[in-house]
Amino acid sequence: MSHPAVDLLLETRTLRLSNVVCSGDCRHQSEEECVHATHLVFPYRGVFMRHLGREEAVAEPNQVLFFNGEEGYRVSHPVEGGDACLSLGLDEAWLSELVPKDQLCGGGKLAFRRQRRRIDPRAQALAAVLRHGLQRGAAETLEAETLALTLVRRALGERTSRGPSSSFGHQKLVDRAKLALSSDLARRWTLEEVASEVGVSPVYLTQVFSEVEGLPLYRYQLRLRLARALDLLGYYDDLTALGLDLGFSSHSHFSAAFRQAYGRTPAEFQRSVHLR
Repeated sequence: MSHPAVDLLLETRTLRLSNVVCSGDCRHQSEEECVHATHLVFPYRGVFMRHLGREEAVAEPNQVLFFNGEEGYRVSHPVEGGDACLSLGLDEAWLSELVPKDQLCGGGKLAFRRQRRRIDPRAQALAAVLRHGLQRGAAETLEAETLALTLVRRALGERTSRGPSSSFGHQKLVDRAKLALSSDLARRWTLEEVASEVGVSPVYLTQVFSEVEGLPLYRYQLRLRLARALDLLGYYDDLTALGLDLGFSSHSHFSAAFRQAYGRTPAEFQRSVHLR
């Protein structure tokens, strides 16, 4: 099994930021592994499954995952293509000050109760700005630390994120739908096709998905496409081609959706983080 490639973007006495890229060769569960200190992991490309005991979580760009220190987990890649994530480790004293108490386990050691939480588009954009800035040497340490703290606050905030609150069965069904959508972001799925992939009726799927995620299935897919655009903006000169490659019907459709989610057009985002 190949190991992820880890690129250290920034390390200070209180903060560690890394870009982690995995080829996704392992379709079945990996051997158990763990991190030594608690990390927040922001997937921005591809998808993988994280197995924590009997609990599973789909790791994709609409989520932040919590890797508690010394907690064993396994990883698998049911969808081809691998994945990439921004991994953020923060001084425990700082993190304990930022995390709402109801999101933590009891006891003396800092650990999250849940292994994932849905984030909003602005948190995705913050993570992209932070990663792009550090990769290009454009972000100074003070700026990067400030952006990282803002990202953590937004990823954990009750108004800007959402924790899982559904039954085990409903979450499993929704996760299967997420894997189907992630397998081909540019595909113009019909509701019937997605429902067929997960083995339920379209009516039941829309009901359960909205109940679990708090937004409709089509909007979740849109956020996956836009998150992929955040990753690819540094590689495209032709933004019309980028939008079409991600399944948008036109440049205006892509630009309007991007602006609504992130507060600026794709071209404005490129310029703001010096991607072009």
